[in-house]
Amino acid sequence: MAEAAIAAAPAPRLRVDSLWIAPPLLILAVLFFYPLGLIVRASFGEDAPSLATFEQVLMSSRFLDGLYHTIVIAVSATAGCLVLGFILSLIIAFVPFPGAKMAGRLIDTVIALPTFLVTLAFTFIYGSAGLLNETLMHVFSLDLPPIDFLYSQWGVILAEMTVYTPFIMRPLLATFSTIDQAQIEVASSLGARPLRIVRQIILPASLPALVAGGSLCLLLTVNEFGIVLFIGAKDVITLPLLIYSKAIQEFDYTTACVIAVVNVVLSLGLYSLYRLAIAHFGGRRAGLV
Repeated sequence: MAEAAIAAAPAPRLRVDSLWIAPPLLILAVLFFYPLGLIVRASFGEDAPSLATFEQVLMSSRFLDGLYHTIVIAVSATAGCLVLGFILSLIIAFVPFPGAKMAGRLIDTVIALPTFLVTLAFTFIYGSAGLLNETLMHVFSLDLPPIDFLYSQWGVILAEMTVYTPFIMRPLLATFSTIDQAQIEVASSLGARPLRIVRQIILPASLPALVAGGSLCLLLTVNEFGIVLFIGAKDVITLPLLIYSKAIQEFDYTTACVIAVVNVVLSLGLYSLYRLAIAHFGGRRAGLV
């Protein structure tokens, strides 16, 4: 009876002094909420705050073009990361080859690298004066570089796929390591082809990691700035690049703040979807992202 009463008794709660909460709240207020409040305040205009500035900016063709490119690039890069990451993870996890474990460990290293290194490598290889164009111009005696996709929307998408595919592969490899190999062996012995095994056994088990990793990639690609700026793609203006252009180059801080507020709202919405995806599908394995 005594043991049952002890087991049923609620665990004691630690009393937290409210003074310990003050320092982190103060830091957040100074470093985050105050600057964010200034941006929101400036977005309504300085002289006579109103929503007219929002209406003017949000209806402008340049903002709509930036929003269009942001969404198209983010969705396309995320879809490419999901497909490429799933295929590469399948090869590393289920196709035995020398160095498979080392390849899996290198993923964390790629995640730690700054994004400008990838864009720099793309420029050296695929740029107008890059290795590939120089070779083709020399071999075929061409006057102009035959490959110019790098300075377009496709170049930005491919660069972002290269950078963010490891964010898909990391949780996928963790999920694949938990799949019971006996299921695959039994299905194979019963005559199931590899594509059917992937579709009916591996894909359902990897769905939580795909949803969580894809949500994170979408959030990161929406806010990507360095890759777009470094590549310098013509006629490709995203919301982060538009904020930079308005604030730094044109000194139009009100317009920049309006776009920044929209970008923050969009990012918070995507982050909420990411957390919901982890809570609904992910569990611990998806949370490895």
